[in-house]
Amino acid sequence: MRFTLAALLMLSATPVLAADIGCEGIFSTSTTLADLEAAFGKENVVTGEVPGAEGTPMIATTLFPGDADREAQVRWWDEEEMQFVAGVTLARGDTGPLGVRAGMPIAEVEAINGEPFPLLGFYWDYGGSAGFQSGKLGALPGGCFLNIGFTPTNDDLPQDIVDAISGDMELMSNQPEVQQAGVVVESINLYFDPPPEIEALWNEDGGAEGEG
Repeated sequence: MRFTLAALLMLSATPVLAADIGCEGIFSTSTTLADLEAAFGKENVVTGEVPGAEGTPMIATTLFPGDADREAQVRWWDEEEMQFVAGVTLARGDTGPLGVRAGMPIAEVEAINGEPFPLLGFYWDYGGSAGFQSGKLGALPGGCFLNIGFTPTNDDLPQDIVDAISGDMELMSNQPEVQQAGVVVESINLYFDPPPEIEALWNEDGGAEGEG
């Protein structure tokens, strides 16, 4: 049975979701646009074209648009019917899986994960992106995958440190240059695999596209 939204929280009356947000609950692969409107209030749910990867337009649903702490984005595998969640960017005021939150130093995320993890170098389109293939953050219940966007906060880095963490390269969370850069969590994203219904459509069309 699908979760009962009204029993979770009076979400439209609160600034952020109260509990840690993971792959189950209000954001899950079975969530629909109607579910979001029921949970957050129809007036706080806006669907339309937004910039996607590398600026490519896509259709997404924005929760509480313009609210710095509550604005979140939901992306769909089926953009026409607004069903089958493909990805969610959590609101800045929300807490992600296992307590990860915006502004958290990377060393704290590493402690939550229980081991160091790789991330991409900074200062380019995909800079600071980290997926989790192992550790506690790599084994979330509910079937979604966590991606965290990190950003440096130290504006007075020597040029050799900037060069060491810049561009399309793999860094490690415990790397001294990363620690020196004062890296913190900038965004928290959940990604869901396509359901069988979407995979069947891809097979009919002869191939798959990326996240909607």
